[in-house]
Amino acid sequence: MSRKTRAAAAAGVAVVLGLTTAACGGGSDSDDKGSSSSGGKAAYNAAITDVVNPSTTKGGTLNLWTSQDADSWDPARGYYAFVWNLNRLYTRKLVEYAAVPGKAGLELQADLAEALPTISDDKLTYTFKLRSGLKWDDGAPITSKDVKYGIERVWAADAINGGPVYLPGLLDQGQNYPGPYKDTDPEKLGLKSVTTPDDSTIEFKLQKPSSDFIYLLAMPGSGPVPQKRDTGAQYGSAPAASGPYMFKEGGIQPGKSVAWVRNPNWDQATDPIRKALPDAINLTITTNADDLDSRLISGTADLDVGQTGVQAAARTKVLTDPNLKANADTPTTGFLRYAGLATSVAPLDNIECRKAVIYAADPTTLQSARGGPIAGGDIGTSMLPPNIAGSDAKYDPFNRLQGKSQPEEAKKALAACGKPNGFDTIIAVRNNREAEVKTAEALQAALKVSGINAKIEQYDGAQQPSITGAPDNVKKKGYGIIIGGWGADYPTGSGYMQPLADSRFIPDNGNYNLAEIKDPAIDKLFDDAAAETDATKAADIYSQINHKIMEGAYYLPFVVDKALNYRNPRLTNVYIHDAFGMVDFQAVGVSDGK
Repeated sequence: MSRKTRAAAAAGVAVVLGLTTAACGGGSDSDDKGSSSSGGKAAYNAAITDVVNPSTTKGGTLNLWTSQDADSWDPARGYYAFVWNLNRLYTRKLVEYAAVPGKAGLELQADLAEALPTISDDKLTYTFKLRSGLKWDDGAPITSKDVKYGIERVWAADAINGGPVYLPGLLDQGQNYPGPYKDTDPEKLGLKSVTTPDDSTIEFKLQKPSSDFIYLLAMPGSGPVPQKRDTGAQYGSAPAASGPYMFKEGGIQPGKSVAWVRNPNWDQATDPIRKALPDAINLTITTNADDLDSRLISGTADLDVGQTGVQAAARTKVLTDPNLKANADTPTTGFLRYAGLATSVAPLDNIECRKAVIYAADPTTLQSARGGPIAGGDIGTSMLPPNIAGSDAKYDPFNRLQGKSQPEEAKKALAACGKPNGFDTIIAVRNNREAEVKTAEALQAALKVSGINAKIEQYDGAQQPSITGAPDNVKKKGYGIIIGGWGADYPTGSGYMQPLADSRFIPDNGNYNLAEIKDPAIDKLFDDAAAETDATKAADIYSQINHKIMEGAYYLPFVVDKALNYRNPRLTNVYIHDAFGMVDFQAVGVSDGK
């Protein structure tokens, strides 16, 4: 989420599905950590567990900055974590994550729906009733047909691509629905597994129970879209707003800025989640991360929406100045940082060559490139983060926790793959993420010691879906090693690992299965886990998947991510949302009314 998506722990809708779930939310170093005893005042790491500077004051302009443009503002196409977070400003869904810090934020609440769904005894039919008085930004009523149409757009992969594709796997059920643009139904509502008996009712019919289904309805792509305003692939240039903010006319300037203003037809009485404190929200896009950090520290920028941490120079300033440190947090984000080893690019199509890369890598220098143990994270050992049920901190198949490269093991693996003297490859990395570039450089240096000569090729991160997310382009360019990061799309093992390892999640564009894993055994385990309603048993299946991924040497984990982020002291209602691993942008206000 990156997709994207989204740091979380297994929790939340147990009451809906009758499941037993467990959670262990993001945290930070135990020393100097803020807690509930801070009374809502600014303190280092206070926003991890508390609402810092609570207030109900409305007004002013929230000034957001980023060094990474959105992949798309179309709810069905955006997949970056910060884009999903910002989507809460303008897109409502049937259900939404609660707007509170800590584990309680992982609970799903009714949003457009007046209550959580009624679920049939066989757990195959989910029925929602919409709240009354819901309106679009143009004053038109929001109906169940708008919700169904928005969901149908996920099927239109020829025009709407780059976003998650979970829903077709559960709701297509063999009908091969082509999406609304090719739908022969006169109303373009021909998806048979979703019905709208009236304008306030929507029903979903599954073929088999799915413990994950309700989480999918909290994704931006499950939000409503008014058919008459849908412009297909161009919809992201002016999306309709169902939330408290709408895009200002002409407010989306790609690569430059985005502006939101209040939606005059949003009614607070219909929305139990959003308080909509600022009058306006501006997002400035820059290519200079150090300048962004300087603006944060000087107070001319309020937050970096990327939330991946300040750069090295600012990191030193923040951690050594008590006044600055009191307005910073280093949460465990729920993301893993890693490299995908592309099986479509020789010689990494050979498992032993992939193992050679993993053994030759130096865990400590990779960790240092991310910011060290305090601001970068703990050394990663596998592909299931510790806040997802099924993770095992003791599972370290490549002995990475010892903290050093293993040239002898790398040498054995190179011999086994027929490259005893090493080989050449390319590392692909986003050019607007300093920590990622530094990680690529650290990896390059470590690999060279073992005879693996890796050229670094930087690319525009906003173009990820069509560059490293396009398998044909990866093969054409020879990208053997792709630097990536991932947080859970929703808080289960499938919500984290399925886009990274299921062969059915490899689209032509917007691919995040960077290794291009195509293992039927892994695919089947995902199906087994989805059908398992006992959370303990499901966690065991996710553990098995994690083991198979590592046994295949498909990914090189770097760190279990932490990020040192700075918040402007003027901000109110600041807290880290566990479902996103970052500040909940929609909750934030400004204290000075400017």
